Amino acid sequence: MIVFKKLTFAVSLLMAICFSGKAQQLPEKQQMLQQLRLANHYFMEKWPDAGKTIVTNRERPANIWTRAVYYEGLMALYEIDRSQRYIDYAHQWGEKHQWLPARERFTRNADNQCCGQTYIDLYRISKQPIQIAGIKANIDAMLETDRANDWTWIDALQMAMPVMVKLGVTYSDSRYFEKMYAMYHHTKYQEGGHGLYNAEDNLWWRDKDFVHPYTEPNGEDCYWSRGNGWVVSALVRVLNELPDTDPHYNEYKQDLLNMLAALAPLQRADGFWNVSLHDPEHFGGKETTGTALFVYGMAWAINRGLVDAAVYLPVINKAWHALTTEALHKNGFLGYVQGTGKEPKDGQPVTHTSMPDFEDYGLGCFLLAGVEVYQLKR
Repeated sequence: MIVFKKLTFAVSLLMAICFSGKAQQLPEKQQMLQQLRLANHYFMEKWPDAGKTIVTNRERPANIWTRAVYYEGLMALYEIDRSQRYIDYAHQWGEKHQWLPARERFTRNADNQCCGQTYIDLYRISKQPIQIAGIKANIDAMLETDRANDWTWIDALQMAMPVMVKLGVTYSDSRYFEKMYAMYHHTKYQEGGHGLYNAEDNLWWRDKDFVHPYTEPNGEDCYWSRGNGWVVSALVRVLNELPDTDPHYNEYKQDLLNMLAALAPLQRADGFWNVSLHDPEHFGGKETTGTALFVYGMAWAINRGLVDAAVYLPVINKAWHALTTEALHKNGFLGYVQGTGKEPKDGQPVTHTSMPDFEDYGLGCFLLAGVEVYQLKR
């Protein structure tokens, strides 16, 4: 049995060095940009109509959370590759969905609000009030209530926290920051009894179904890779905009740093992370989405001077090499993407050629990571 004891930040960093394995080097910037363009081109060519509904086991609107994560990645790509084609594609997407949340005009569901991140980004470019009115009305309605227990699963943090921080910054209104923290506090400290964050391991249980005493087959806690990746992404996207004068800024930052320190030594020898972070034998194997989100957080932290590049660069280099030489196909398709779900057994099998039920969010994770890694080469 693998025994995971509580690691201090310093010990985690030392372990990251020990487990980083053979050093890999990042490709040149132009090659890296071509890798991102290749993956994105594959998707845009496959889905030329940004409003076309998504049909898997049933039909869904094309602004659900899976597609919204892709557009997060696309807007990040635009930061380093100023193609009007990207903006036009994102604008078409928003327009065809009337700039409203997914599924219903008014919602408290974080998954349905995720599209608002891109709507707000586009509003900041073109200043068309219709682009932001729908998502603002939804979040404003939440501000008027004392309820803070909506985020009962950790994926919700990535889906909705950036919406709130973006609105707060856009309107210079700290009420959005206050509500965001109240909801984060509930998820972290109260949901499921004592919260979904385990300070002993600096990782998160996906939801109350996995809180201790639930364990993996090897007896360890179940920490789902992509679920923890969503938290990393949420914290990055919040810290990227939240004023450092906010009373909870340092808590968000420390939570991110603690997670990165806990995640680094869990990297596989091949550069990926397993779907189950503390039980590598439970549906073990390469997985793209969690890996990309961890890279996103680590590269962002280096770019902001928050972590030691000498420690995290070998981890990032190894992971990016794995993502681009093993997951990325020559036609731009991404392999090793776990399908939707909430735990290691879901969305299986995860292979080089397996097609997940939704392939859009995997690309979004890849683009978010790639843009931050690209900027390491400045």
